[in-house]
Amino acid sequence: MLIRREHTDSEGLLGIWKMDESREELLGLLPGHMRFDAVEHVKTIRSERRTIEWLSTRILLFMLLHEEKTILNRADGKPYLQDGTYHISISHTKDYAAIYLHETCPVGIDIEIRSERVRKVAHKFIGDNEYIDPSQKTVHQLLHWSAKESMFKLMEENEIHFKHHLHIQPFIPASKGIITAAETRTDHNRTFNIHYEVHPDHVLTWVVGWCDDLLV
Repeated sequence: MLIRREHTDSEGLLGIWKMDESREELLGLLPGHMRFDAVEHVKTIRSERRTIEWLSTRILLFMLLHEEKTILNRADGKPYLQDGTYHISISHTKDYAAIYLHETCPVGIDIEIRSERVRKVAHKFIGDNEYIDPSQKTVHQLLHWSAKESMFKLMEENEIHFKHHLHIQPFIPASKGIITAAETRTDHNRTFNIHYEVHPDHVLTWVVGWCDDLLV
C-alpha cells in the first residue's frame, strides 16, 4: 500500500510502500502491460520475501511517476533507470520499501525497522569520535547506520568503510531533522546534509548529492 508520495525541499521525489500484500495482490496492482513480464520474472526469484520486495518496488516506482520505468543494476548492485531520466535509490526493510528520485543529482535513501539488534554491531560502523546520546542509544545508533547507508548509496566509490570513511557530526535525535556528515574516502572530502525522521517502528534517512560538482 502506498503510504507516502511527496516532493522534498531538495527537488527530489520520495515514496514509501507498506509491504502488506501477497504476491497475487501485488501482481494485480500492476498495469496489464507490465503484469506479464513481472509474472515471468518472479518465477526466477526463489525467495518469497525477495519477490514481494521486487514487486513492491516496481509498483511504487510506477505510482510515483505514473509511467513504466525499467530498473537495472550496475555490477556493484546499485540500481539505475534504463532510460536515465532520474537518479534512483532504493531501500527495503522488514515491512517497507522506499524510493528516492532526483532528475539531476545522485541520491541515497535508507529505511530501517527499529530494533535492539543494532547495539551488537554498532562498534563496526560508529567511529570513536562520533557521539551517541546515552539516553536514546538504540535509535541514535540506528540513525548513524541509516545515514551512512544513504551516503554510501549515492557515492560512486568502492571499498567504503562506514567507520573510517563516513563521519557523522554530533547531533541529538529528534522526531526529524538534518544530520551533517562528511566522507573521507575521496580527495573531495564532501559534506552532506542528511534528512532524517524517527517513527514508532522505523527510521528514515535520505540525502541529495552533488549536481555538476556543486553540493546540495
